[in-house]
Order: sequence, then structure tokens, then C-alpha cells
Amino acid sequence: MTEAEAVQAATSAGPVDPEKAAKKAAKAAEKQAKKQKALDRAAAEAAKAAEGAPAGSSRRAKAKEEAEAKKAVEAAELAAWLEQARTTPKGSKKELPGKMPKGYDPKAVETAWYDWWEASRYFAASSDSCKPPFAMVIPPPNVTGSLHIGHALTLAIQDTLCRWRRMSGYEVCWVPGTDHAGIATQTVVERQLARETGQTRHDLGRAAFLDRVHDWVARHGDRILYQCRRLGASLDWDRRVFTMDAKLSAAVQEAFLRLHAQGLIYRDHRLVNWDCRLKTAVSDIEVDYVDVPGPTMLAVPGYTERVEFGVLTSFAYPLEGGEGEVVVATTRPETMFGDTAIAVHPEDPRYQALVGRHVVHPVNGRRLPIVADAELVDMAFGTGAVKITPAHDPNDFATGKRHGLEFVNVLDDDGRMNGNGTGEFAGMPRFAARVAIVDWLKARGLFRGAAPNPMRLGVCSRSSDVIEPVLKPQWWVACAGMAAAACEAVRTKAVRIVPAEFEATWFRWLENVRDWCISRQLWWGHRIPAYYVAWEGDEAGAPGAPSEDTSRWVVAASEAEALELAAARFPGRALRLTQDEDVLDTWFSSGLFPMSVFGWPGDSPDLRRFYPGALLETGHDILFFWVARMVMLGQQLMGEVPFKDVYLHSIVRDAQGRKMSKTLGNVIDPVNVIEGISLQDLHASLEGGNLEAAEVARAREGQVQNFPDGIEECGTDALRFALVAYSSQGRDVNLDIKRVVAYRHWCNKLWNAIRFAMLNLGEDYAPPAGPISHASLPFACRWVLSRLDAATAEVDRALSAYEFAAATTAVYAFWQYDLCDVFIELSKPVLAKGGAEAAEGSAELAATRTTLWTCLETGLRLLHPFMPYVTEELWHRLPRGGAPLPTPSVMLAEYPRASPDARDARAEADMAYLLAVVNRCRSLRADYGLTRERPALHVACADGSRRALLAASAVELATLTDSASAALLSAGEAPPPGCGVAVVDDATTLYLSLAGILDAGKEVEKLAKKEAEAAARIEALEKKMALLSYKERTPAEVKEADGERLAKAQAELESLRAAKADMQALA
Repeated sequence: MTEAEAVQAATSAGPVDPEKAAKKAAKAAEKQAKKQKALDRAAAEAAKAAEGAPAGSSRRAKAKEEAEAKKAVEAAELAAWLEQARTTPKGSKKELPGKMPKGYDPKAVETAWYDWWEASRYFAASSDSCKPPFAMVIPPPNVTGSLHIGHALTLAIQDTLCRWRRMSGYEVCWVPGTDHAGIATQTVVERQLARETGQTRHDLGRAAFLDRVHDWVARHGDRILYQCRRLGASLDWDRRVFTMDAKLSAAVQEAFLRLHAQGLIYRDHRLVNWDCRLKTAVSDIEVDYVDVPGPTMLAVPGYTERVEFGVLTSFAYPLEGGEGEVVVATTRPETMFGDTAIAVHPEDPRYQALVGRHVVHPVNGRRLPIVADAELVDMAFGTGAVKITPAHDPNDFATGKRHGLEFVNVLDDDGRMNGNGTGEFAGMPRFAARVAIVDWLKARGLFRGAAPNPMRLGVCSRSSDVIEPVLKPQWWVACAGMAAAACEAVRTKAVRIVPAEFEATWFRWLENVRDWCISRQLWWGHRIPAYYVAWEGDEAGAPGAPSEDTSRWVVAASEAEALELAAARFPGRALRLTQDEDVLDTWFSSGLFPMSVFGWPGDSPDLRRFYPGALLETGHDILFFWVARMVMLGQQLMGEVPFKDVYLHSIVRDAQGRKMSKTLGNVIDPVNVIEGISLQDLHASLEGGNLEAAEVARAREGQVQNFPDGIEECGTDALRFALVAYSSQGRDVNLDIKRVVAYRHWCNKLWNAIRFAMLNLGEDYAPPAGPISHASLPFACRWVLSRLDAATAEVDRALSAYEFAAATTAVYAFWQYDLCDVFIELSKPVLAKGGAEAAEGSAELAATRTTLWTCLETGLRLLHPFMPYVTEELWHRLPRGGAPLPTPSVMLAEYPRASPDARDARAEADMAYLLAVVNRCRSLRADYGLTRERPALHVACADGSRRALLAASAVELATLTDSASAALLSAGEAPPPGCGVAVVDDATTLYLSLAGILDAGKEVEKLAKKEAEAAARIEALEKKMALLSYKERTPAEVKEADGERLAKAQAELESLRAAKADMQALA
């Protein structure tokens, strides 16, 4: 069975696994594309051979000239078509050529439609509409660059849902926006500044630097918007936002003020993920973890030599009084300067007598208490004694809190030893100090050895620097209460997570939530509305320093308001206020997105109409970092969840299953897939970005490996359909561009179907004004309309359940296997009738024409959410007898609805049987290598009802099997001699007349081999069924199935023997 037949059988039989069916459909399309390429290649080779042939082959030369002339004409037609499309005034409706071009071209098809949609305001939502709302915000992409294929997946899924809902009668409000991406944007601009001027941001000053960032965003931010439009995203551009807009900035400030007033934002000295290169705290999502199996030398930014990781270094702390020592071990010797205690297990007999005593720090003389701590210490690990560095390790931080230890930060912001007890090592870079302190310990006899130690190393995804846990005074959000409310929202289904398997992840994160650090040591972003209070003679530490007094902060919307609050708190002093230099974590403003885009904290009509949204669609990798925070902040500030459903799509990987990475050279700009791009231009796209020279070189190598011939032009529709078809709930997507190319060829199939209708219906064809009476239609018409209704029901069900692979499988299967492969083929002999023949079959002809038009028009509406461009173009080309379009655009037309009256189970069952006969006949033809030959087909059938169906469907059988004729053998009638034989089932056998077509001698050999194989199967079955154990222990249903298999094999053997005898007679 071929791929097409397999999917046809599966979709006809009943429910199928959506992912498997999607893969089968994609493979079938890919095979079709490969087949077409092979045919083109063969034609080219034939033309080349004809070119070098001697003068005697003038006929071939002439054929070649004619073929080339034909191609030239088609190329000229395409060029004219494309030129006409491109001359469409921006925002105007495209004029379509009077004559339908012979083939699909994505450039010509996609040109001008989007500008017309947008100019016509078909994407705009109204808060005054009486339609049910369907609101959704786009996950705002970072403004730093361009969208990649993962963003394209997001847009393809979201736009599919928006177009479907819009056509289904909803007021769709899909809000576009971009994120200011604090760290990423500042890093890009700082690197550009250094390249162009040799300056740092500090050389420019804050105001001048921010002006430069705004200029950069203004120049580069529109690239993302262009990509969204190229992908056909029907976004409400009137509502476009940027997280640094005045409206959203006001919302961010108000949220900070309210949460602080509620006691949920506070200032404290706590550990953060510190990036010494960027000189800022970073969020957990920006930390990648590298597994280090043992001693490993790694490159670290800012160091000329590699740094060793994966080593456990042991050294001794002398006991106070000189009566012995305690040996500890660490993977970070440079942090010993911040040690403030030694912890041991209270039940460890080796150290019980030492608890309460002290050791002396050999570098700075600090007295370190020995404390008992069962929670931290594992007696079996290492020496059983653990050095405690509360300011530089999360576990030690908690231990320090439990025991009231001193917290000593020993690192400057740039990762150098800061002088807090670091002695002669002050000013050294941290990893240089690592080597130096080990040498120092060796020189003083305190080194006790080094051992391999597997570890996980935190590395910043932005800078590739090794993350340092550092104690810093920062602003924090208390998350426990909000997290509990977010868990309750999911438990009560106020928020529904799809796939449901991610609920466990949701609960695991939120039930173990930690407070959220929202301070970032950047200039680009929302500056924190907090002011540090000082006065003359003040001895409090500076803001941001380890000695900072956190009680000195006042939070206010302006400096004037802050001064008022400070004067009330610290009366009688000449106060100085300093606004916090830091900005808020980007995720804080993103967490407010579903309400800030609609005007919160104001009470706007948009907010009342479109909050909460219907859906939040995003990748599962940011379930906690973004989705959970939106739910927490929405409930806390609005008293309501921000959306009802959360759909988590797959993560897109490359064809080898690798994560998309710029340095791997596998990051794909969706526009490059849409328009095609050469390898050379792919290389050029790496220049001018934020990759280092070495990273650019690695990326070039990756591009050569991944795209040796560049990327072929696919068009938007093919890319969208492939991405949505790939989407299987909760699983990663390994995207192979070849699959996208295959769907581009499938678009040509759709094009040819409409072209066939145009040629056979004519431009003056007028479709029926009212509903079709199915009962009076011919069999094939009733069947295909029933399949259309089944596809409509399945697409609607699948989209409602976010089962996108099932939805694309259903619509693909209808167009490919039901409409094009079967019904259009069956309609050809009916539509080809003319003269008196047409008059006699006028009812059948009219029904066939009506059914064909209905299937094409309804099928285009069904397909539109997935493939907006080609469906818009083809929908406008359908003949309507001069009647006006029911709506200006297919995107405004009503989405097809399933109707129980359209289903015809009998017709579907009958056609399923006929297609089984057809598929078996096609397999038989393939067995004999028949391609162009059209032998007669004879069918023997022992079942009365099936005989009647076969007799009534002779024309259909002959058409679909490419036979000269199809005849039903009478009961007891022998088939003609010299037939190929195939058994369909226990009642149906096919005979393909091969006399005069094949070499009878060779066929006798083939049939003899098949006879032996059939006899062997029968013998094996009979032996098994004769066993006593089989008779006594085998279930009745298995026995019944084996009996049917035996009967079928025996019938097949009998047919093979008869066919062999016929062939022997011919030989």
C-alpha cells in the first residue's frame, strides 16, 4: 500500500493517531515532490541527450525545441503575473489575471493580499462588538533582532486559531507587541558603541546612552513587524505596543507601587545570579547549566587562559590554640576568603567535641565557629566538615541564616577580590585568585589534596560568563501567597493548561517557589521608582553596597513625592535623595502584559471587554518565567486570572534534534524559508550581529552542514502548514526544511484542482443558491460531501482541543485523498460528456458540477486559517456566475460547520470497499510494472450486495484503476486466459487481462513463486491450528481470525494456480 493509500484507508476507517497521520501526510507530500523532481531531472537529461544526438534524431531535437519554447512562454506568463501583482497600489485589492496561470508561484500569490487585509482593517477588533470575544496577546519577542523559526511556530499556531475564531463569529483581538529585552538590547548597543567609538556607556553617561538605545530600537525594531506580516499574522496593528511605551511604563510603575504598598515588594540582602561580565544580576532562565564530568579546562570570557573546573580541593583550617586542624573541601577555593564558619553533623563522633570551638582563617585571622548542622552536612561525603560561605553559596546562605553567621562578600561587581579579608589577593580576578590561593596553601603546608569532582556549572546564556552567587541588596517580590493562588487557579480549572501533563511542572515550581529578584544593574529598562535617603554626617552605607541600610528606601511615583515621604519618616534633617540606578527585570513588565496592553491601571473599554483573554499560547520552556508570573500578577492586581487556557507548543529543533543556536548555524529566519536564500547570503546574515568573530566562524561551518545548497523558496503557506502539522502537544519539533518544500508542491496540487474546475465549469458557472439535496445525488457526490462534512467536524473538534496535527491531517486528507485523488478523477469522464450524451446525463452532470464547486469553495474556507494566501487567491478565482462575493475576503466568510444531514455512512462504507479494490488493483499493476498500459479489469465477487455495488460502479473502477474497462464476472464465469490475479477479500478477486502485454513465460515464474509462498502460509496455519494446545487454549476470537486468514489464503492459492495455468497456456 502506498503512503497516500495508507492515509486514505486510515482516514476512511475512523480515528487515527494525529501525529502518525500527520507524518504520513507529510511523507506522502515529500514523496510527491521527489517524484516530480525526478521527472524534471529525467526530462532534462532526455533533452540533453537529444541535443547531442546525430542529425537523424531530428524529431527529438524538435521536441526539445518545443519544450524549451513552452517553458519560455510559461516563464514569461509568470513574470507578467508577478509584475501585475507587484504593481498593485499598497493597500488596494489585487487584480487577478483573467486567465488562470498554469502553476502555483508563492511570490505572485502572496503579493499584495496582506496590505489589502490590513488597509481594510479586517484584523481590527472593536470593544463595542456584540460578538463573543476571543482575546490573545502575542508573546512579545525581543526587540534585539529578528524572529526565528520558533517564533514562526508561535505565530502560525496563533494566527490559525485567530482566523478560525474570526470566521466562526468571534470578535478577535490579537495584540502585537515587542519586549525591550533589557540585558540583550543593552549588550548589543554596548558592543556596537565599543566597535564604532571605543567608548563605554559610562563614557557617554546614562541619558546619552539611552538616547542611543532608543535610536537603535527605532532603526531595527521594525524587522520583527515585517516578519510578522510576511507570515500572514492577522494582528490588530492599531493596538501594537512596546514594553517601554509610556502606557506600559506607567503600568509597570503602578504595579511596583501597589505591590510595595501591599508588602509584596521589599528590599533585602540576598543571593543573586551575578554575571561579572555584564555586571548585573540575571534571572534563572538566563542561566544554562553545563555538566562537567571531572577536571576540565574551559574558556571563560575575560581570561586569556582556560580555567579548570571539576576539581575538589581540600585544605586545613588550624584550630584556635594550635591543637589540631579541620580539613574542608571546595570546588571554589577563591571563596574561602568569605568563609565564616565550619559545619559538622551533630552525630559525627569525629567532631562532636569540636562543636562550639573555633578555627582561625589563615589569610585574614577571622575566627570561624564550628557549628552542628544536620540539614546541610552529609557525614559520608568528603571529610564530613563543610566550609560555610554564606555570601556566595545558596545552601550556605540558608545555613548562615539558621546560625546567625556573618555574611562576607569578597567579590567586586567585575569579579575581582574586593579586599574584605582577601589580604594580598585583593584586586585579583576570581579565577586567578583560585590558582594563587591553592599555591599559597601549598607553601604553608595547609593543602591536603585535589580530587576529580563531577559538577554542574552555571553559565550565563547572554555572555557565556560563569555565574557567581553573590550577596547583594536588591528588590524582591514575595511570591509564596501569589504562587498558592496560582496553583489553586489551575486546580479549579480557572486556568486550563494544555497539555495537562505540564500541570505537574506548574505545581512543582510554584509549590517550591522562591522570592523573585527584580533588580537589574542596567540602564535600559524601567527604572525602579525608589529613592535612597541620606543626610549630612550620615554614616550609612551607599545604596547597592554591602553596607547599605535597607530601611533608608522610600518608594514613590516621583522625586517630589519621595521627598515628602522621606521628610515624614526622617524629620528635621536636610535630606538628599538618590533614585535607584537599577531597572526592573524584563519579566516584571512582561508579567503585566495581558492587562497593561488594554490600559491597566485605567478602567478602559478594552480592559473590560478583552480581559481576561481566552488563550495564552507559548512555549513550555517559559511556563514558570512568564506564564506563572502573569497569573500571579493578574490575580493580585486585577483579582482575576489573565487568560482561561494556556496552550504550550513544542520547541522547534533542527532536523538532527539539536536546539536552535546562532553558533551552530541552524537558526532559521522564517523569511529565508518563505523567499529562499543562498548559502552565501546565509553567511552574510551573520555579519553585524552580536556574535564574536570565533562564533561567526563556527556558525558558518554549521550553515554549510545544515544548508549546503541554501534554502529553497517555500512560500508562507507551506511554512505555516508544515509548522502547524508538526505541532504535537508537549513534544519537540525536529524541523526538516525538506518537509516544508514538500508542502509548497502540495500548494500546486490545490492550484491545479481549482484550475481544473475553471476549465470544466467555466467562468460563467453559477453555483446553487440554496442547500444541496444530498439524497438525490449520484453515489460519488454523496460520498465526497460526506467526507467533506467529516473533515469539517474533525478540524473543528481538533482546533477546539488544540490538536493541531489532527486538524492539518484532516484537511490535508480531504483535499489530497478524497477530493483530488478520488472525486476529481471520478468527475473527469462525467464532465467530459458533450452533445446528446450530455443531454442524457444532464442530472448527473449538474450534480457533479455542483458538488465539485461546493467541495472546492467549502474546502478553501476550511483550509484558510492554515494557508491564508493561496486560499484567498483561489477563493477569488472560483466562478460565481457574475454574482457578488458573499464577503469581500475569505477570511470574513463563515467557517464551515458540520451537518449531520450531510453524512452518508452507507456511501462511505461502499466507497471504502471500492477503494480497497482500487488499491489492490494498483498494487497488482505495480507488481507487473504497468505504467502506461491500460488492460481490462475483471472482477469476481461472491457477495450479493457487493456485486451490485461493483456492477453499478464499473465506470468509477475503470477510471480509478486506469483500466480500459471494468467488468463483473457472472457467477461461475471463468476469467479470460492470461490474467494477473489479486485477492481483495474472501469474496472478491481481481483479474487483470495481460494477454499481449506481458512475457507469459516470466509471469509463470512469478506466479509459481507466489503459489509456493501461499502454500507455505497455508501449511503453517494448518499445522498451528491442528495442535491440541491451540484447540484447548486459544481464545475463540483468535481462532475465528485465523480461520478467516486460512480461507483467504486458500482462495488466493486457488486463484494463483488458475492464473498460472492461464499463463502457461499463453506461453
